[in-house]
Amino acid sequence: MHPANSSGSKVAELWYHKSTEKGAVCNFPSMDLFMCGRFSLGVTLDALVEAFPDFTFPAELTPRYNIAPTQDVVVIPNTGERTVRMFRWGLIPSWAKDPEIGNRLINARAETLAEKPAFRAAYVRRRCLILADGFYEWQSVPGSKAKIPMYVQLASKKPFAFAGLWELWRPDETPVFSCTIITTEPNALLAPIHDRMPVIVPPDAYDVWLDPTEQKPALLNALLKPYPADLMITYPVSRLVNDPANDTPACIVKSE
Repeated sequence: MHPANSSGSKVAELWYHKSTEKGAVCNFPSMDLFMCGRFSLGVTLDALVEAFPDFTFPAELTPRYNIAPTQDVVVIPNTGERTVRMFRWGLIPSWAKDPEIGNRLINARAETLAEKPAFRAAYVRRRCLILADGFYEWQSVPGSKAKIPMYVQLASKKPFAFAGLWELWRPDETPVFSCTIITTEPNALLAPIHDRMPVIVPPDAYDVWLDPTEQKPALLNALLKPYPADLMITYPVSRLVNDPANDTPACIVKSE
C-alpha cells in the first residue's frame, strides 16, 4: 500500500494531538461518533491475492497497521474492471465545495444510506470493497475516563472486505477518489464495546455489491447486516495505536 499522503497524515496527527490535550486516551475527539476509525491491512500481498483471487492487485502493497482517516486505503470499486485501487478515506461528495467535508464522512450508517444527500447516489451507483485484516475500537472502562483500544479480526486471521461507497471529486484537472466505510448494528461480540460495527461483506456477496449497474436499495439492504460473532475475535492492544504516527506490527500485539 502506498504511504499515506502528507495532507492526510497532518489531519490525522491534528486529531490525535487535540484528543490528548486534556489527557484523553482515545485517538481523536469525535471517535465516539464513528465505529470504524482505525484499521489495519498488514498481511502479505500473497495472502491478499489468495483471499481475493478474482481481482488484479498492484505489484507492491506496503503492510499497514494503523490506517487513519484521510489516508489512502486499498479499494476495489464497482467499475467493472475488478482492479484494486488506492482511494482517500473520507467521502468527498461530487457536489462538495470543500474537500474537508470528507474528514467527517469516514463512516456511513447503513440504515440511512438511501436518505442522506452525501450517500444516496453513491449507494445505488458507486459501491466498493475496502480491504482490511482487522480494525480497532476503544472500549470504555467503568468509573474511568480511560478507554482501552481493542483489536478486532476474523477468527481465521484472513483478510476481509468492508462494505464501502466511493465518489469522484474533481475541483480541477486533478481528480480525487474517496470512500467511506458503512456501519451497522453490532453483533454479540462487539455490542459490549460499541453500538456500531463496520459491515463486512462475505465473499459470496462480492459480485452483487460490485455490480457496476445501478441497484435498488431494497436489494442492497439485505447485505448490510452484522457479521457473525462466532467468526470473529477481539483482544486488547497497546495504546500505541492512539497515535496515528505509530504504524508498526506492535500496534496489533495483544497486551497483557
